[in-house]
Amino acid sequence: MLKEKRSRSLLKTLTWRVLASLDTFLISWFVSGEISIGATIATIEIITKLVIYYLHERAWDKIKWGKYDK
Repeated sequence: MLKEKRSRSLLKTLTWRVLASLDTFLISWFVSGEISIGATIATIEIITKLVIYYLHERAWDKIKWGKYDK
């Protein structure tokens, strides 16, 4: 059975978060017209979604469906 190391999940979490937070910042800035509002929203989103995504990845690692040995 293939397993994913926690360090891999953590690195995937961090790289995804950078891309997703940039997206949130740009959308928030565009909608509000203010950089500070965009930055505030993106900062809050970084913190909450890092934790949620990591837990999501670890939960999926426990599910056998779609995994196979090479």
